[in-house]
Amino acid sequence: MQLTDADRLLDPAPMALETGYERLADGVLHIACRTDLHGCSGEMFAWWFRTRPATQHYVWWHPVDHVSSSWSEGTPETHIGSVHQVEEFFTGMPAEKLLIQFREPGEFFGAEAYASALNDKRISATVCGRGGHGWQAPRDPAGRIMGSRLLHVVRDTPWGCVLRSHFFLGQDLPLIGKTPQDIAQMVTIETGPALLAHCYNEFTFLSRFLPSLFIAENRATHPVTLPW
Repeated sequence: MQLTDADRLLDPAPMALETGYERLADGVLHIACRTDLHGCSGEMFAWWFRTRPATQHYVWWHPVDHVSSSWSEGTPETHIGSVHQVEEFFTGMPAEKLLIQFREPGEFFGAEAYASALNDKRISATVCGRGGHGWQAPRDPAGRIMGSRLLHVVRDTPWGCVLRSHFFLGQDLPLIGKTPQDIAQMVTIETGPALLAHCYNEFTFLSRFLPSLFIAENRATHPVTLPW
């Protein structure tokens, strides 16, 4: 799957690669991870990112791999337009300092296809962004971070929601003259299973506390169902 095929993620029908990783012809490393989030919803998922979690909540999110979290740019009310500065491990690999710049979904999906998927409830939320290696990651003239892309697409189900997470590592490197061989050296194939496991683990951890946290923080507008 190429980044240009992102609209395919708006269709819940099974894909050839729901969970796994592959080296694309241009050298980009594509990683896919499907995670079932029991008791959660797309609304909860998007809300979690809008809260712009600081280090304490970031460690709750993945108590093994997550090290630190801070935010810049944008506004406190939303993640879109902001830059997330993190330090984290990818399942046993050395710690990485990364920037994640959250973007509008229109940068990745066709407007008509996206609106139709929301209207038909084929999706319930998306969180999309650009990633860069190092806290001084390069940007293009428009200020967009260059390096990688991440797409999280959520679909609600009767038991919770399904999360499709897709990463395209090295996405911009062909644009600056890097060959597939160059990219393979910069983004090694070992990153594939490491990031896949990291992604599955962090969102499984998140699903275990997100419903209670969301209810507690939104009880003024959302009814609370008591367990007893």
